[in-house]
Amino acid sequence: MFSSAYLLLPLLLASYVSAHGFVHQFSVNGKTYTGARPGGQRNKAASPIRQITSPNPIYGATTSAVNCGNGGGFIASEAAPVNPGDTLKFDWRGQDLSRWPHDTGPIVSYLADCGPAGCDKFDSKSARWFKIDEQGHKPNSAEWVQKDLMRGATANVKLPSNVAPGNYLMRHEIIGLHLASGFKRAEFYPSCIQLKIGGSGTGRPSANELVSFPGGYSDNDKGLFGNNFFSRQYTFPGPPLAKLTGGGGAPAPAPSSSTSTPTSTKSSSSTKAGSGSGAQPTQTTKSGGSTGSSGSSSSGPKKVCKRSASAKPTAQVRPRHLSRVMRRIAFDESVHGVSA
Repeated sequence: MFSSAYLLLPLLLASYVSAHGFVHQFSVNGKTYTGARPGGQRNKAASPIRQITSPNPIYGATTSAVNCGNGGGFIASEAAPVNPGDTLKFDWRGQDLSRWPHDTGPIVSYLADCGPAGCDKFDSKSARWFKIDEQGHKPNSAEWVQKDLMRGATANVKLPSNVAPGNYLMRHEIIGLHLASGFKRAEFYPSCIQLKIGGSGTGRPSANELVSFPGGYSDNDKGLFGNNFFSRQYTFPGPPLAKLTGGGGAPAPAPSSSTSTPTSTKSSSSTKAGSGSGAQPTQTTKSGGSTGSSGSSSSGPKKVCKRSASAKPTAQVRPRHLSRVMRRIAFDESVHGVSA
């Protein structure tokens, strides 16, 4: 006799696989910038957000798409003027502009110097990135900051207050860990935004704080593969926060509703946001702020968001946030080879 889960399987899988996303808008200093929806044809509307070709997740830490997203991110036509200490609010959406669909994994942000010619002429493949922010679990909780995005909140990142002026490409990324009990099943959603930072700061990263993408992560990183993502201790992948963030970059404010009027938020909530911005780097965190290690490895499968057959369908590896139906789907995929 067919289980009701089988009757719902096509609909649930279609919804689950299609419900990924991209940075639809970001706001700073009261101004909102809208990016183009993902697509293979470049949208020529003015925006500092680099357009990607697909909202689907990227699998494999060393695939080229982890640089600036699927398709590499079309170079944008403008740069958003910002200042050290400004708070950038990112509104993540699904392809159909529905709310962000996932709730497990960190939100990480990097900057790369585009040079004097500006980011509208800069190839991100040559970028050397330094980490300025990382947000994980909420304080004293197994719940991730990312879950607030499912509720309609924005992901907030505060620029270091001492960063030197110049043309910068920002790599703002969500990493989905809801299936990461399987090897190479971490989902990468990088987005690149062109900025022109003003002010008179003097903070610059040291050479050993810079990484390339791909290359900044390894599929074997503790923060990308394992079964322990629902405890309060988490090791972020990638390099430590750049030291310049500790010289004045305050923690990012707690995520706010994307339906509110964009403002430049100057308040901070320290560990309340689960952010590592401005904190001295350490190896792990119990409430969000910390760092991990860098590395590299080979790329994995793309697009299909399902549990790999190598992931054993046991209680130890099932993500606890998934519904019974989704757990059943994951089990059936592993045992019966169900595919989207």
